[in-house]
Amino acid sequence: MGNWVVNEGLSIFVILVWLGLNAFLFWWYYRVYDVPVKFHYSRELLGSALAWARAPAACLNFNCLLILLPVCRNLLSFLRGSSACCSTRIRRQLDRNLTFHKMVAWMIALHTAIHTIAHLFNVERCVDARVERKTTIQFALSELGDKSEETYLNFVRKKIPNPEGGLYVAFTYLAGLSGVVITLALILIITSSTKTIRRSYFEVFWYTHHLFVIFFIGLVIHGAGRIVRGQTAESLKEHDPKICEKNFTQWGKIRGCPIPQFAGNPPMTWKWVVVPMILYLFERLVRFWRSQQKVVITKVVNHPFKTFELQMMKKGFKMEVGQYVFVQCPTVSHLEWHPFTLTSAPEEDYFSIHIRIVGDWTEGLSSACGCDKQEFQEAWKLPKILVDGPFGTASEDVFSYETVMLVGAGIGVTPFASVLKSVWYKYCNDATNLRLKKIYFYWLCRDTHAFEWFADLLQSLENQMQERDNAEFLSYNIYLTGWDESQATHFTVHHDEEKDVITGLKQKTLYGRPNWENEFKTIASQHPSSRVGVFLCGPEALAETLNKQCINNSDADPRGVHFIFNKENF
Repeated sequence: MGNWVVNEGLSIFVILVWLGLNAFLFWWYYRVYDVPVKFHYSRELLGSALAWARAPAACLNFNCLLILLPVCRNLLSFLRGSSACCSTRIRRQLDRNLTFHKMVAWMIALHTAIHTIAHLFNVERCVDARVERKTTIQFALSELGDKSEETYLNFVRKKIPNPEGGLYVAFTYLAGLSGVVITLALILIITSSTKTIRRSYFEVFWYTHHLFVIFFIGLVIHGAGRIVRGQTAESLKEHDPKICEKNFTQWGKIRGCPIPQFAGNPPMTWKWVVVPMILYLFERLVRFWRSQQKVVITKVVNHPFKTFELQMMKKGFKMEVGQYVFVQCPTVSHLEWHPFTLTSAPEEDYFSIHIRIVGDWTEGLSSACGCDKQEFQEAWKLPKILVDGPFGTASEDVFSYETVMLVGAGIGVTPFASVLKSVWYKYCNDATNLRLKKIYFYWLCRDTHAFEWFADLLQSLENQMQERDNAEFLSYNIYLTGWDESQATHFTVHHDEEKDVITGLKQKTLYGRPNWENEFKTIASQHPSSRVGVFLCGPEALAETLNKQCINNSDADPRGVHFIFNKENF
């Protein structure tokens, strides 16, 4: 339970506060439209659907205020890098920005559904009230506004029966038309954001996600028509609905019951979203300005396993370990930006990314850089590259712990390349002030080719630690997860040799998947009273496993060992 609080406590606290605010806003605005006498005649006309439409509208405003903030990456990076105003726990919460962004999006979808369904009932009742028999109060309320000295309550002014009347409202009134547009935009944004679409058709996800511009424009103007109306304060002083509703046929003819006057609610959404919209606009301006600064490709390196490396230089570029950048190549696409973890160390005079060819964009970039050619590529033939970043990630906190576990799956090893390189440089320059004392490194790959581009770094680090008589500093375990037992048996013959046959390292390659429970228990026994940072760049299934092990293998006693889980998010 102790480490559950450490690993999940802040996140759960934020979620509970967020859910609590949603519940409070829903309850508060439901009562605003369901109780006050101001909306008595509105409820007579529309029934309970009025409150059911307005309550989720308030929650929509609140969540639309939040939805842009988690994707203001420069703002988050600034907060993350400011230790004065951002503690380690807060920084860990900022690392979950995309998770929170998705949760807010689903909440917007939920309240949009409730809001839309409630308004469908409202429109149906408004249209029916204009054409039903004249003996009902709903008809009398709908007739108000037909004369010049009256103000209307029913926003539907034409007498067209349903379903034609409902369609007329949906596509001719500002509220109806903007509501249709923003609902369609939201449906496209959410459906194109599923994991399958993002991974297989990233361009579809990228382009449709920018419909958020139309969504926010429509959202701001949605309430400009002021179709939700209530009785004015002056009218309430002269006309008490609880007394006069029974005499609706005599309004304006008897004393104490003059014709009631109504006014629409002023638009409120813009007050909720104007600040995040301005912040996001500045965010995009900063990104554009930074992305236009010249980037020089100094080296293109082909690696096995359909991976290539770009080494680049850019004036004023400063990075920390594990950070990432967004990359655009106009030769391939003028609109697409893709995130890549930096594999270089802050101590190097260039910055680099490793790119695995897995789709049309990466394949196009590979061809543009000449990776498919055998001959030497002239520098002037290399494509123009735009780089935005760097942006902060969880891996920046590696040096905040004395003991860390680094777990990379496949190409997910890239942030730890930066970490291990930085460690190597720090030891080359005498790392007496280095807080980090022990690294447990795990790399899981399906086949041997994936190891080749990274093995040189591990060999250099291995030799460096041995020369400085600190071989115990780095404990690494490399796992081949895609091999069956017969393939593994072929290499066990060479197990007694000094170096591993596959990687060339002294640490032998392991086959299959790690027994994480045993690994955590072993580390816990060797570091009984410490906070161990667990850093992962890999799939969600592995994240769930490691997070569970972090919780299960931490002591309830605050003085015991605690595993702190951190995951890379892009």
